[in-house]
Amino acid sequence: MVIETEITEMLQIKHPIIGAPMGPFYTTKLAVAISEAGGLGILSHTNVFGKSSTIELKEAMEYIVERTDKPFGFNIRTARLQPDSIKLCIQIPKFIMNNPKIKEQCKYVLTSAGSPKMILTKSFKRLKESGSNIKHFHVAPALWLADKCIDAGVDGLVVTGNEGGGHQSYEKVSTLVLLQQIRQKYPDVPIIACGGFATGYGLASALAMGAGAVALGSRFIASKESEFHNNYKNIVPPAKASDTVLVTGIFGPIRLWKNKYSLSQSLIIDKEDKMADENSSEAIVEEVKHMQMTYEGNIEDGSVLIGQSIGIINNIDSVTNIINSMVNNAEKCLKNAVNLIK
Repeated sequence: MVIETEITEMLQIKHPIIGAPMGPFYTTKLAVAISEAGGLGILSHTNVFGKSSTIELKEAMEYIVERTDKPFGFNIRTARLQPDSIKLCIQIPKFIMNNPKIKEQCKYVLTSAGSPKMILTKSFKRLKESGSNIKHFHVAPALWLADKCIDAGVDGLVVTGNEGGGHQSYEKVSTLVLLQQIRQKYPDVPIIACGGFATGYGLASALAMGAGAVALGSRFIASKESEFHNNYKNIVPPAKASDTVLVTGIFGPIRLWKNKYSLSQSLIIDKEDKMADENSSEAIVEEVKHMQMTYEGNIEDGSVLIGQSIGIINNIDSVTNIINSMVNNAEKCLKNAVNLIK
């Protein structure tokens, strides 16, 4: 059996499961594994080791198409404190258009943490006009942000609730509520649900509420194929959902694993206070330094981005097993739900 949705059809994938963007960390090998297993692998916006993010993304795209013929996508963080975002939005569409195999396989660009309009460069418009089937989604962690995305003309939304790891919105609305809010207001907009998903039960619930797929971050961190350090991966199986905390990050609230670093940080709960307190260059350098510690295996002093779904992940498994078990379980749940209708 196969679960077919508007998202699987739009992105030409077998299963309604997508990798969540997990920058600044590398997810190149993980993206290959997800796409090969029938989902949609996502290349993250990387900037951990001071290398050119534009060069790294180009090289990652070349790496993917050499190892799979399946669809894939990529993420660009378009925040005003992300200095390389404009360059990426201009140069990457040109690169895709000039590489036929990449153009054929790259079906998805996800912008996040800033304006959905930044990707709408002349080069991106030319890419779409040239026959590319690439679809533009933007992360919407709040209803008012979904409004801005729709006004910008996105092809779809990644609806991300507060349970997820990494950067969050100040509203702190759960995926369950946010998904209903956005589905009520925009019943016809393609939606990918993100934040708190790691099992077939979650996939079935998202599909039942009108999402066309789910995006997974923490579940794929705890996979055999991911590039994350084993110390990072090994946090997940024994963890509880309560083992994360919200603190202030570069772009606002950020959900981290509870460790020496995160418990020493404060949380600014108001966007205006955050902007008034901001020292952009120092903040970026400091946060990237602690993320680099994590990537190198220092999980006590590092900034460990992880979501509350760690409380329902019990093992480190292969990507294929993760996707197949989720889909099989979701099919059973959806069949049982249909039997409730008399």
